[in-house]
This record gives sequence, structure tokens and C-alpha cells, in this order.
Amino acid sequence: MRTIIKIIGLDWRMRGEVNMGKITGICISEKRGVQKHLITEANIVCDWGIEGDAHGGKWHRQISLLSKEKVDAFKAKGADIHPGSFGENLIVEGIDFSSMPVGTRFVIGDVVLEMTQIGKECHNHCLIYKTMGDCIMPREGVFAEVITGGHIKIGQEVTCIPPKADRPYTAAVITLSDKGAAGLREDKSGPAIVEMLKSAGYDVKETLLLADEQKLLEKEMIRLSDQRQINLIFTTGGTGFSKRDRTPEATIAVCDRMANGIAEAIRNYSMTITPRAMFSRAVSGIRNNTVIINLPGSPKAVKESLEFLLPNLEHGLGILTNRENECGAPSL
Repeated sequence: MRTIIKIIGLDWRMRGEVNMGKITGICISEKRGVQKHLITEANIVCDWGIEGDAHGGKWHRQISLLSKEKVDAFKAKGADIHPGSFGENLIVEGIDFSSMPVGTRFVIGDVVLEMTQIGKECHNHCLIYKTMGDCIMPREGVFAEVITGGHIKIGQEVTCIPPKADRPYTAAVITLSDKGAAGLREDKSGPAIVEMLKSAGYDVKETLLLADEQKLLEKEMIRLSDQRQINLIFTTGGTGFSKRDRTPEATIAVCDRMANGIAEAIRNYSMTITPRAMFSRAVSGIRNNTVIINLPGSPKAVKESLEFLLPNLEHGLGILTNRENECGAPSL
């Protein structure tokens, strides 16, 4: 693994595409809610985070990173800040993390991190925000998961490796069900979508089970598109005539452009199976580089819809992400 990384890095240096930086700070906190403090070296645990840091775990935000230049610029405004004040784990000089796409890898010696999210929601304004009226972590900080563990220390070089152009498309699945969210009904549709997506070669990053709350669904779709840069979001449920069915309204609210040819094609196909498909209000659209598609709520209808849709869906994703041109040939 180490040799392969070095060969790739050398190739990109020759092409002038590699981005290099240096660690200037490593910060941890043993308890959540406590400001992180500076340490000089650390053990990085695979699929966990920094040993001894309370924010490690089996999730996609195992390590947080900030650019030193962003920290210095904020400090120049008069902020009384120190390493760890923003909750960051690694401070790196020479790299503008927020300008990089999700999927970028950071190589530090034997350690390999993969960026999973840009920024985060600030639920309760921190002391920095209350003092300065601003905080850079929600927009400049990035998060990563640990692909390969090892040992790091201040002063080490950080090499950025862009995502592969032919990497699998990423996906997220959101089930909308009041009873499911309350634990009164088993979600069978969400897992069915995940199984079919994985069989088709998609990389499923998140699954969510939410109550039928429009604002909550809007918030999660925005996060998945803007911060996690997911290529494809499927919703299941909430597309019927019930007053609590608000999935189409939430989808319309967050999309930049609608792509209702997808929803109409699914509906037309479903009409050949049952006339009750006419009661579906499902829509589909695009936010940034994310395609959002409403699916029915029943496992049977989900399976039928995906069997029809998946064979052609990658062409649309390819055009949206510039992997294909309008004729279907790979982009140059």
C-alpha cells in the first residue's frame, strides 16, 4: 500500500497536479464538549480516528481538518483562539481543504485519510461565534475517515490525492415513515433499495429513517448534497395523498432544477403493473451535482421501480458529473 501511494504521488508531482501541505497542529479532547488541546504526535486508528480523541468512532466524521491559513486569517481579526479552538483535529499549512471535492485522500506517511464531508451545521453557536459573530469551522472545516492507520507527528508532509475519475457513484437512501421512525414498523423498503444499489455497483454512504416532516427531510437532503456531495439520493415513502405525505414538496424545495422525466417514466411503467400508480405524486430533480428521486413506499413497488430505472440511470449521472457527454461517450 505504501509503495503504491508513493508511486501515485510521484506521478502527480510530475504532472503538477499534487497538492502538498504540512501538519502544524494535532489536537484532541478526551471528552465531548471540552475544547481540544495540542499534542505533538498521535496514533491514528483505522476506521476510528485519533487514539484518545472523543470524536473518534464508526462514522464518517472521524477526523476534522482545518487550513492553517484560514485559522491565521481569522485570528488576524482579533479572535482569541488557540490550536483546537474550532474543534479541529489537524491543522495543516499549505492546503485549502474546502476547495477540494469529497473523496480526496490525504496521505501522511503510512496514514491515509479520505475526505467525507465539507463543513457542518452549527447547532448551538460556540463561544467563538458569540464573541466574533462568525466561526470558520462550519464552512472551512472538513471531515475524513481513516482508511489506513499509523503514527503522525507535527511537521509531517501531507499529500492530497484527488478522487479517481472512475470511482463508483455515491448514494444515500432516506425512508419517510412516521411509524417506522417511532419504531412501530420495520423499514423494508430502505434496505431493499440499498441491496439493489450495491448490486448495481453504487457506494451507499448513508441510510436514514425519518418521520414525515418536510423541514427535516429538506435539511437532510441539503446536507447530503452540499456537505457530503452524494451523487444520488433515493427517498421512499411520503408521495401519496395523505396530509402527512410531504416528500415531493420537500424535494421541490431543495432542487435547483427538476428532472421529472425520471418520475414520469417510473409512474408510466408502474401503471402497466397497477392503475393505483396514478396516485403517486413522486418527483425527481437536481441539486448541485446530486440527483434526487422519489420512490414509492412499498418494498414491492420499490423493487419494480429500480429494476426499470437502474439500467439507464448512470447515463444521466455521467452527464451531470461530466463523466459522459450527451452522446454517451466518455468525456475527454
